[in-house]
Amino acid sequence: MLQHRPFVNNDLQTICSFPQNMEELFYFFPKATYPLTPAQLKMAIDQRSDSTVVEQNGDVAGFANFYRWQDKTCCVGNVIVSPLTRGRGVAKYLIKTMIHLASTRHAAKSIEISCFNHNTAGILLYRKLGFKPFDIEERQGPNGRRVALIHMCHKMDKT
Repeated sequence: MLQHRPFVNNDLQTICSFPQNMEELFYFFPKATYPLTPAQLKMAIDQRSDSTVVEQNGDVAGFANFYRWQDKTCCVGNVIVSPLTRGRGVAKYLIKTMIHLASTRHAAKSIEISCFNHNTAGILLYRKLGFKPFDIEERQGPNGRRVALIHMCHKMDKT
């Protein structure tokens, strides 16, 4: 069974263990250095809003927050799911939870999320949940390669 709750500091170490390599960390938190440390994650969380944890059977299974929450738009960031629970609906539940929080806590009319082009599972999930691409930004990946950051938007009146 999945449920969500606000992030607490005791979650830091567990969430830091989710990225299994430099590429996964880049998808989750592009500015961080691998391996992710609680100090790096805490610094990001302190600058963000609505840091949310999804639990499955009492264990931390996913995490996300908003890096912007003004002008009737919330932007979801730091999305990650535990390697032990991937493919079991945690990400879908997490993103639906963030959509609900954006609507109820911030009166958002839209919610934005960005996903790197190599993260096929993320792109397909967001599209399935009603997000539509609206821009593509060139970035540099962790190994110096060019990557595309696909920006997607979900309009709340279409939920």
